Amino acid sequence: MEILKVIGQKAKKASYELAVCSTNKKNNALEAMAEGLKQAEKFILEQNQIDVKAAEEKGRSGALLDRLKLNEKRINDMAEGLIAVAGLPDPIGEVEYMVKRPNGLQIGKKRVPLGVVGIIYEARPNVTVDAAALCLKTGNAVILRGGSEAINSNKALVKVLREALEKTGIQPDAIQLIEDTDRATAIEMMKMRDYIDVLIPRGGAGLIKTVVENSLVPVIETGVGNCHVYVDNKADLEMAKNIIINAKTSRPAVCNAAETLLIAEDIAAEFLPKVLKSLEDHGVEIRGCEKTRQFYPGCKLASEDDWYTEYLDYIIAVKVVKDVDEAVEHINKYGTRHSEAIVTDSYENAQKFLEQVDAAAVYVNASTRFTDGFEFGFGAEIGISTQKLHARGPMGLKELTTNKYIVYGSGQVR
Repeated sequence: MEILKVIGQKAKKASYELAVCSTNKKNNALEAMAEGLKQAEKFILEQNQIDVKAAEEKGRSGALLDRLKLNEKRINDMAEGLIAVAGLPDPIGEVEYMVKRPNGLQIGKKRVPLGVVGIIYEARPNVTVDAAALCLKTGNAVILRGGSEAINSNKALVKVLREALEKTGIQPDAIQLIEDTDRATAIEMMKMRDYIDVLIPRGGAGLIKTVVENSLVPVIETGVGNCHVYVDNKADLEMAKNIIINAKTSRPAVCNAAETLLIAEDIAAEFLPKVLKSLEDHGVEIRGCEKTRQFYPGCKLASEDDWYTEYLDYIIAVKVVKDVDEAVEHINKYGTRHSEAIVTDSYENAQKFLEQVDAAAVYVNASTRFTDGFEFGFGAEIGISTQKLHARGPMGLKELTTNKYIVYGSGQVR
């Protein structure tokens, strides 16, 4: 498509200019972007309401509506995220080392931008701002392609962000939005290897699978979170209850929410009725194994598919396991390598869980909900990588960079 080619050409050109921008200039732009969001709050909320109303009329799920909806607090949070990113150290230009070889060559390793980053995402307008902020700080141009549900919100946000760039002397084409939300456009974007250096999908399993299978551009796989909380037989049960309620119900539509609860059989009779009743009081549907149903007869019977499912809703699968070893085995079989937690007072069991669970983030006595760039001190995040190459876990500034070798000589030949 000609329009995508034009967008790609503009992004590539902007990336060369942005790569040599000073830290002060980038920080000034981020601060201007934050101020722009605050000043344009009414306009942004009006455009967002158009999207929300359309989604409601189409009968979209409560989880999608939660991700889509903006309010004064969420806009303020986005603005604060921009300020936080401005306050972080700039990784661009860092020289990790410089060595002198016997032949006199001085060889160094320098941190540089990736170039042009493409983001394909669903109904989460905050991703528009987070991605723009992190890419700008790291000297990367960004091409955004959001879902149709959030198109008016995204257009409003990108308009504000581009105006801020222009005011601060940075090429506005460093931030571009593909406004055509047709599926064919997304597929075409995945073929733009001449212009996009890396593609990052943010969304559900279906979106990520489509990008991984169709993209000719290198992909950083993110997001699907079938997260578990395992309550050990040596756990503080009141702590365990609080962690489970938070991990499941504080915001069930996000990828770091707990989807499966595993309970050591030694404490199941005492603990399950209490915690499952509390979950139901919070509106959570329980789907339990046969043993779970013995202790809590009213719950639905879990199927094999439930152990694999990222619900993103008020539903939780519950399984009684023998011990930490069976919990680890279950997680490594059914999990998505995102975030996993153990609640225990046993140092030995905690260490076994930390060492043997295969995931980007592993917790001892804390909620999985902390797997987040802001919570990890990154200011924001471009996504949570569940793969192992280049980046893993919440992706902040350094994960949006690569290396360049710099070599100083004095006439050496080989």
